[in-house]
Amino acid sequence: MKVAVLDITGKDTGRKVELSKDVFGIEPNDHAIYLDVKQHLANKRQGTHKSKERAEITGSTRKIKKQKGTGTARAGSIKSGVFRGGGRMFGPRPRNYSFKLNKNLKRLARKSALSTQAKENNLVVIENFDFDAPKTKNFVNVLKALGLENKKSLFVLAESNNNVYLSSRNLKNSKTIITSELSTYGVLNANKVVFMEGSLEGVESNFSK
Repeated sequence: MKVAVLDITGKDTGRKVELSKDVFGIEPNDHAIYLDVKQHLANKRQGTHKSKERAEITGSTRKIKKQKGTGTARAGSIKSGVFRGGGRMFGPRPRNYSFKLNKNLKRLARKSALSTQAKENNLVVIENFDFDAPKTKNFVNVLKALGLENKKSLFVLAESNNNVYLSSRNLKNSKTIITSELSTYGVLNANKVVFMEGSLEGVESNFSK
């Protein structure tokens, strides 16, 4: 699969790059994608939810009414969950939502996500670029040139670039990462995935194993 290389003004440079079929041209595995996205979202959960159960409620421990003869159900404590102000029965407790996935499955999920975006023509390749200083205006001009101003975009850099990262940080619809930070959720959550030309080699070497 060949993709045209654009410059930061959105113009075709006349060059094309060949995308690896092993990474960008596989048959997507929907279940692998589901598991990887589920893990990503689970890992973001704090798991700090907590409600008081009857043992943690402050209140009298006396039996509130006699056992028999009232015509109503027996009751032994005002702290019971059936009474207003009582503890919650089987309430949420702090827990860790994360779970493990093996490396091969996660690699398959990310290749499936990239292949899905490639099939839908949502991949863009641009020349490597840099800014003299971190300015949001410069990055906005790049988005306008690529027609991504009002779309969710994911920019994949070959290596850490502070000027480009800081220029994009304030834009809610755009995210900038390096190849090692590529995730299934991030790829599928973007309307367009923009690869700097130099990042393709790193992506293909990471996922073609």
